[in-house]
Amino acid sequence: MKPNISIFNALIRITIGFTILAYASSKLTRRNCNFSVLFLVIMSAMRIGEGILRFCPMTALCKRCMVMMDKSEDDIEEIVQPS
Repeated sequence: MKPNISIFNALIRITIGFTILAYASSKLTRRNCNFSVLFLVIMSAMRIGEGILRFCPMTALCKRCMVMMDKSEDDIEEIVQPS
């Protein structure tokens, strides 16, 4: 698992993650435990983890899909125009 996001991007993810986590935890202290606030806690924890590890699974998935699409386009060109 190699880092696939920059340091600046990681700092932004950590900042946003802690901000949303603080907001969600303040909502949890005032109200009953509902799903939307728990979802915010889970998503913010994921953002904080992505920032610390500098690895985003969605970025890795998108890059892998782009590589697969490039390979499939090359295969189609070989089938259409064999040389």
